[in-house]
Amino acid sequence: MLRTVAPPPHSPARPARAADPDRRRTSARTVLRCVLEHGPVARSTIARLTGLSPASVTDHCARLTQLGLLREASAPRRSGGVGRPHLPLDVDRSRLVVGGVHVAVPHTTVALLDLRGRVVAERRLPHPDTEPARVLERAAGGLASLLGRGPERRPLGVGFAAGGWVDRAAGTVVDHPLLGWRDVPARTVLRARTGLPVHVDGHARALADAERLFGRGARGGRSALHLFAGNIVDAAFATHDEVHHGPRSQAGAIAHLPLTGGAEPCACGRTGCLQAELSERTLCRRAREAGVCDGHDPLHVVDAAAAGHPVAARLLRERARMAGRAVRLLTDVLNPESVIVTEIGVIRRTDCLAALRGELDPARAATVTPTSFPESVLAVAGGAVALDVLYRDPLSVSPERI
Repeated sequence: MLRTVAPPPHSPARPARAADPDRRRTSARTVLRCVLEHGPVARSTIARLTGLSPASVTDHCARLTQLGLLREASAPRRSGGVGRPHLPLDVDRSRLVVGGVHVAVPHTTVALLDLRGRVVAERRLPHPDTEPARVLERAAGGLASLLGRGPERRPLGVGFAAGGWVDRAAGTVVDHPLLGWRDVPARTVLRARTGLPVHVDGHARALADAERLFGRGARGGRSALHLFAGNIVDAAFATHDEVHHGPRSQAGAIAHLPLTGGAEPCACGRTGCLQAELSERTLCRRAREAGVCDGHDPLHVVDAAAAGHPVAARLLRERARMAGRAVRLLTDVLNPESVIVTEIGVIRRTDCLAALRGELDPARAATVTPTSFPESVLAVAGGAVALDVLYRDPLSVSPERI
């Protein structure tokens, strides 16, 4: 069933002279989101789903097509076999891309994403050092290299995501304890290196936006919790098509929440903090101590479990159970309609997903799903920051970049 796409409410408190431009931007956003969710779709169907007039839809579609965001589908659709064929519209994936940068503890992921959030090119850059300027310089160089391989694709902007405390408005990584970053002006540095608009956010919020736009999870007015458990553990909460940021984008800082049954010492001096229990560093250390593998890559633990190593499988299930307790704690407070989990065992193993769900009551367990982007989660996190801005204000696209 097609879902009606209702435009966000217009605030009557805005000045009268700003009403028309604001309404135009809101309507353009509504049209583009409708095509994203339902395309290829005829203009008449867009008008019906959004409640906008046919003339307004035609006007916005023409402008969005001119900007390179929409295109006419190659095969027209006929209406009952009578009259002129409809020319359905779809999001144009052929020309425009956004760059994505995700800075993790061991490496940076750079990628290009099309306008449907699909990764078209990706590269992982290990950190020889974690000095912020050099990390960001290498990221800019990696993006330039990817763009050079497909000169027909035009970049609209760059999205940057990382764990820890990331201030979206200021464009800074305020605090990333594992990298040792403090007040790093990521937006300013990347904009100077790339010459492109740069947008910055935390990776859990970025992935919540990606799910809202492109995923199989929560969309529209539904509420959703996203738990990210990597080396950094954090969360995001979205409701009514908005991801909550809070003052200075501090929402989602859950590292030191106490976890039932946790006994892992934390750097804060306590034991059982969520970050200490769920960090991939903890998983890899336990795997080394158990003789499962020698490295620091959690994928080695997954590979060992897939090869039949019983201890590796047990370690992954135990971590998934602890993630389930974290979900239980967070859902008791937020009561979301759906829960998305990005955790390496849950993504790749059904027994881990079952272990996580086993910590929840059956009704809640049924709402928990893994990320929609299992093979490209870090690339999508970076690109989604820029794509979220695009879909909120498509008329901000510069014709010079088309």
